[in-house]
Amino acid sequence: MSHQKYQQKLKRLQELVITTFLGDIPTIALGPRLRRFIYRYIFNRIGQQVYIQHGVEFIGTSCIELDDGVNIFKHVRLDGKGHPQNRIYIGKKVAIERHVDIGCLENTQVYIDEETFIGPNVSLAGPGNIFIGKHCMIAANSGIFANNHQFSDHLSLIKDQGITRQGIVIEDNCWLGHGVTVLDGVTIGKGSVIGAGAVVSKDIPPFSVAVGVPARVIKHRLPLEQMVKPKPSL
Repeated sequence: MSHQKYQQKLKRLQELVITTFLGDIPTIALGPRLRRFIYRYIFNRIGQQVYIQHGVEFIGTSCIELDDGVNIFKHVRLDGKGHPQNRIYIGKKVAIERHVDIGCLENTQVYIDEETFIGPNVSLAGPGNIFIGKHCMIAANSGIFANNHQFSDHLSLIKDQGITRQGIVIEDNCWLGHGVTVLDGVTIGKGSVIGAGAVVSKDIPPFSVAVGVPARVIKHRLPLEQMVKPKPSL
């Protein structure tokens, strides 16, 4: 076994021992304080006043950064995979509700900016990069999937044909309703609202309201004269 692989296994063992021992200490037994204090030795960074409930699973903690005031509730799973190019960044005052699953593969960046809310049972999956801006609301049971399976060769198994990874951007102040699915390669513009159950397969302009499968824009939140920039006079 190479020295690098040995070090990786040793770090994973240390991570497992610490998170297993501390991860299930209940809130009433000073669990959040103990986790906040000791986890800082294995995480890339943990800020001030971070609150982590019991039952949260962490993998690849060296790739995970939690900024000030982050709240993570029961049964969340953050998987950084421990790959040196991976990064999961959770910004200031972000709240991640129960049963959220955030997962990386190799060379994956997941960035959730400040004061964004991630509702229960939401899934964010790489390996494409995912950027979620400030003050967003992602409702329960939504899925944000920054990859797509290739399937052009009918003679080969789909699982053996590889994937594409273009990445997903959700700009500031967006609201995704219950059960929204966002597919790879999509940008949702600032201030947009996506109706419950929609499947977003194409870019959504800023300040739009989009619904349906596939999602289509049905109205704009700004007056038309503000949506279209006037041409400069000569």
